[in-house]
Amino acid sequence: MTEEMPPGQPPEKKGIHWTHVTLIVLVTIALTIGGTYWVLKTFVFIQEFDPVTLSLEEEQILDTKLEVIGYESNEFDNQGRLKPEPYTESGATREVAFNERELNALLAKNTDLARKVAIDLSDDLISAKILIPMEEDFPILGGQTLRVNAGLEVAYLGNRPKVILKGVSVMGVPIPSAWLGGIKNIDLVNEYGSDDGFWKAFADGVSDIYIKEGEIRVHLKE
Repeated sequence: MTEEMPPGQPPEKKGIHWTHVTLIVLVTIALTIGGTYWVLKTFVFIQEFDPVTLSLEEEQILDTKLEVIGYESNEFDNQGRLKPEPYTESGATREVAFNERELNALLAKNTDLARKVAIDLSDDLISAKILIPMEEDFPILGGQTLRVNAGLEVAYLGNRPKVILKGVSVMGVPIPSAWLGGIKNIDLVNEYGSDDGFWKAFADGVSDIYIKEGEIRVHLKE
Protein backbone atom coordinates (compact mmCIF):
# COMPACT_ATOMS: atom_id res chain seq x y z
CA MET A 1 0.00 0.00 0.00
CA THR A 2 1.48 3.37 -1.05
CA GLU A 3 2.11 5.81 1.79
CA GLU A 4 0.49 9.17 1.12
CA MET A 5 2.25 12.47 1.87
CA PRO A 6 0.50 14.76 4.38
CA PRO A 7 -1.50 17.54 2.70
CA GLY A 8 0.57 20.69 1.89
CA GLN A 9 3.96 18.97 2.41
CA PRO A 10 6.25 19.02 -0.70
CA PRO A 11 7.66 15.73 -1.92
CA GLU A 12 11.06 14.82 -0.51
CA LYS A 13 13.97 15.72 -2.81
CA LYS A 14 16.66 13.17 -3.37
CA GLY A 15 20.20 14.59 -3.08
CA ILE A 16 23.13 13.77 -5.32
CA HIS A 17 25.01 10.80 -4.01
CA TRP A 18 28.64 11.40 -2.97
CA THR A 19 29.84 8.96 -5.62
CA HIS A 20 28.28 11.14 -8.32
CA VAL A 21 30.03 14.23 -6.90
CA THR A 22 33.34 12.39 -6.83
CA LEU A 23 32.91 11.25 -10.43
CA ILE A 24 32.08 14.80 -11.60
CA VAL A 25 35.16 16.19 -9.80
CA LEU A 26 37.43 13.52 -11.29
CA VAL A 27 36.08 14.11 -14.81
CA THR A 28 36.53 17.88 -14.39
CA ILE A 29 40.11 17.42 -13.19
CA ALA A 30 40.88 15.06 -16.09
CA LEU A 31 39.46 17.50 -18.65
CA THR A 32 41.36 20.41 -17.09
CA ILE A 33 44.66 18.52 -17.08
CA GLY A 34 44.11 17.27 -20.62
CA GLY A 35 43.14 20.70 -21.91
CA THR A 36 46.09 22.36 -20.17
CA TYR A 37 48.49 19.76 -21.58
CA TRP A 38 47.11 20.26 -25.10
CA VAL A 39 47.45 24.06 -24.85
CA LEU A 40 51.02 23.79 -23.55
CA LYS A 41 52.09 21.31 -26.22
CA THR A 42 50.28 23.15 -29.02
CA PHE A 43 50.90 26.81 -28.23
CA VAL A 44 53.57 27.08 -25.52
CA PHE A 45 55.99 24.15 -25.75
CA ILE A 46 55.96 23.88 -29.54
CA GLN A 47 58.75 21.58 -30.65
CA GLU A 48 59.09 22.92 -34.19
CA PHE A 49 57.29 24.73 -37.02
CA ASP A 50 56.38 23.17 -40.35
CA PRO A 51 58.73 24.62 -43.00
CA VAL A 52 57.17 26.54 -45.89
CA THR A 53 57.32 24.57 -49.14
CA LEU A 54 57.06 26.59 -52.34
CA SER A 55 55.42 25.38 -55.51
CA LEU A 56 57.55 24.94 -58.64
CA GLU A 57 56.35 28.30 -59.99
CA GLU A 58 57.10 30.04 -56.67
CA GLU A 59 60.57 28.45 -56.59
CA GLN A 60 61.33 29.79 -60.07
CA ILE A 61 60.21 33.30 -59.09
CA LEU A 62 62.35 33.18 -55.93
CA ASP A 63 65.40 31.93 -57.86
CA THR A 64 64.99 34.84 -60.30
CA LYS A 65 64.87 37.32 -57.41
CA LEU A 66 67.97 35.79 -55.84
CA GLU A 67 69.86 35.98 -59.13
CA VAL A 68 68.93 39.66 -59.46
CA ILE A 69 70.50 40.47 -56.08
CA GLY A 70 73.63 38.47 -56.87
CA TYR A 71 72.92 34.91 -55.72
CA GLU A 72 73.49 32.39 -58.48
CA SER A 73 73.14 28.63 -58.31
CA ASN A 74 75.71 28.07 -61.08
CA GLU A 75 78.53 30.28 -59.77
CA PHE A 76 80.82 27.26 -59.20
CA ASP A 77 82.66 25.35 -61.93
CA ASN A 78 82.83 21.58 -62.39
CA GLN A 79 85.67 21.34 -59.89
CA GLY A 80 83.63 23.17 -57.23
CA ARG A 81 85.66 26.38 -57.52
CA LEU A 82 84.01 29.80 -57.51
CA LYS A 83 83.94 31.33 -60.98
CA PRO A 84 85.78 34.68 -61.29
CA GLU A 85 83.97 37.60 -62.93
CA PRO A 86 84.59 41.33 -63.41
CA TYR A 87 82.74 43.73 -61.12
CA THR A 88 80.00 45.86 -62.65
CA GLU A 89 76.92 47.77 -61.52
CA SER A 90 75.45 47.84 -64.99
CA GLY A 91 71.90 46.53 -64.91
CA ALA A 92 72.05 46.00 -61.14
CA THR A 93 68.83 46.46 -59.21
CA ARG A 94 68.61 48.61 -56.08
CA GLU A 95 65.39 47.04 -54.90
CA VAL A 96 65.12 44.00 -52.64
CA ALA A 97 61.61 42.51 -52.57
CA PHE A 98 60.29 39.30 -51.04
CA ASN A 99 56.94 38.03 -49.90
CA GLU A 100 56.30 36.28 -46.60
CA ARG A 101 56.35 32.76 -48.05
CA GLU A 102 59.64 33.42 -49.84
CA LEU A 103 61.30 34.69 -46.66
CA ASN A 104 60.19 31.64 -44.68
CA ALA A 105 61.22 29.33 -47.52
CA LEU A 106 64.68 30.93 -47.58
CA LEU A 107 65.11 29.89 -43.94
CA ALA A 108 64.67 26.28 -45.05
CA LYS A 109 67.40 26.41 -47.69
CA ASN A 110 70.33 24.33 -46.41
CA THR A 111 69.35 24.94 -42.76
CA ASP A 112 66.85 23.83 -40.12
CA LEU A 113 66.04 27.43 -39.16
CA ALA A 114 62.62 27.06 -40.79
CA ARG A 115 61.64 24.69 -37.97
CA LYS A 116 62.74 27.18 -35.31
CA VAL A 117 61.94 30.60 -36.84
CA ALA A 118 58.80 31.90 -38.58
CA ILE A 119 58.39 35.41 -40.01
CA ASP A 120 55.14 37.32 -40.50
CA LEU A 121 54.72 40.48 -42.59
CA SER A 122 51.83 42.87 -42.01
CA ASP A 123 51.32 46.62 -42.51
CA ASP A 124 54.56 48.32 -41.36
CA LEU A 125 55.27 45.37 -39.04
CA ILE A 126 57.75 42.50 -39.10
CA SER A 127 56.93 39.80 -36.55
CA ALA A 128 58.96 36.74 -35.67
CA LYS A 129 58.34 33.59 -33.70
CA ILE A 130 61.43 31.81 -32.41
CA LEU A 131 61.68 28.42 -30.71
CA ILE A 132 64.67 27.98 -28.37
CA PRO A 133 65.35 24.45 -27.06
CA MET A 134 66.39 24.50 -23.39
CA GLU A 135 69.12 22.29 -21.95
CA GLU A 136 67.96 19.32 -19.91
CA ASP A 137 69.57 20.69 -16.72
CA PHE A 138 67.96 24.15 -17.09
CA PRO A 139 65.78 24.96 -14.02
CA ILE A 140 62.03 24.32 -14.40
CA LEU A 141 62.02 24.49 -18.23
CA GLY A 142 64.75 21.89 -18.75
CA GLY A 143 64.16 19.83 -21.89
CA GLN A 144 61.32 22.09 -23.04
CA THR A 145 61.24 24.52 -25.94
CA LEU A 146 61.03 28.22 -25.13
CA ARG A 147 58.75 30.28 -27.41
CA VAL A 148 59.77 33.88 -28.08
CA ASN A 149 57.71 36.41 -30.06
CA ALA A 150 58.92 39.81 -31.23
CA GLY A 151 57.52 42.66 -33.30
CA LEU A 152 59.37 45.39 -35.18
CA GLU A 153 57.60 48.36 -36.75
CA VAL A 154 59.40 49.40 -39.93
CA ALA A 155 58.35 52.20 -42.29
CA TYR A 156 59.70 55.14 -44.29
CA LEU A 157 58.44 58.57 -43.21
CA GLY A 158 59.80 62.06 -43.80
CA ASN A 159 62.58 60.81 -46.12
CA ARG A 160 63.92 58.64 -43.31
CA PRO A 161 63.43 55.05 -42.15
CA LYS A 162 61.55 54.40 -38.93
CA VAL A 163 62.38 51.31 -36.88
CA ILE A 164 60.55 50.72 -33.60
CA LEU A 165 60.75 47.65 -31.38
CA LYS A 166 57.12 47.00 -30.45
CA GLY A 167 57.98 44.36 -27.93
CA VAL A 168 59.30 40.93 -27.04
CA SER A 169 57.37 38.23 -25.21
CA VAL A 170 58.52 34.92 -23.75
CA MET A 171 55.94 32.14 -23.41
CA GLY A 172 53.27 34.76 -24.11
CA VAL A 173 54.45 37.09 -21.31
CA PRO A 174 55.59 40.57 -22.53
CA ILE A 175 59.09 41.56 -21.39
CA PRO A 176 59.26 44.92 -19.54
CA SER A 177 60.89 47.78 -21.44
CA ALA A 178 63.53 48.12 -18.69
CA TRP A 179 64.69 44.56 -19.38
CA LEU A 180 65.08 45.45 -23.07
CA GLY A 181 67.42 48.34 -22.34
CA GLY A 182 64.61 50.89 -22.50
CA ILE A 183 64.38 50.70 -26.31
CA LYS A 184 60.77 49.47 -26.53
CA ASN A 185 58.47 51.79 -28.52
CA ILE A 186 61.39 54.09 -29.40
CA ASP A 187 62.32 55.02 -32.97
CA LEU A 188 65.84 53.60 -33.08
CA VAL A 189 66.81 55.55 -36.20
CA ASN A 190 65.64 58.84 -34.71
CA GLU A 191 67.26 58.04 -31.36
CA TYR A 192 70.64 56.80 -32.60
CA GLY A 193 70.76 57.81 -36.28
CA SER A 194 72.49 61.12 -35.61
CA ASP A 195 75.63 59.39 -34.30
CA ASP A 196 78.11 57.51 -36.45
CA GLY A 197 77.30 53.84 -36.35
CA PHE A 198 74.90 51.22 -37.65
CA TRP A 199 71.64 53.20 -37.51
CA LYS A 200 73.08 56.24 -39.27
CA ALA A 201 74.64 54.08 -41.99
CA PHE A 202 71.38 52.15 -42.35
CA ALA A 203 69.29 55.33 -42.69
CA ASP A 204 71.73 56.90 -45.16
CA GLY A 205 71.65 53.84 -47.41
CA VAL A 206 67.88 53.40 -47.71
CA SER A 207 65.60 55.46 -49.97
CA ASP A 208 62.31 53.67 -49.24
CA ILE A 209 60.82 50.81 -47.24
CA TYR A 210 57.45 49.27 -48.05
CA ILE A 211 55.94 46.60 -45.82
CA LYS A 212 52.36 45.49 -46.36
CA GLU A 213 50.44 42.30 -45.68
CA GLY A 214 52.73 39.46 -46.80
CA GLU A 215 55.25 41.62 -48.70
CA ILE A 216 58.40 43.69 -48.11
CA ARG A 217 60.26 45.98 -50.51
CA VAL A 218 63.43 47.92 -49.72
CA HIS A 219 64.93 50.50 -52.12
CA LEU A 220 68.62 51.26 -51.68
CA LYS A 221 70.45 54.49 -52.50
CA GLU A 222 73.49 54.67 -54.80
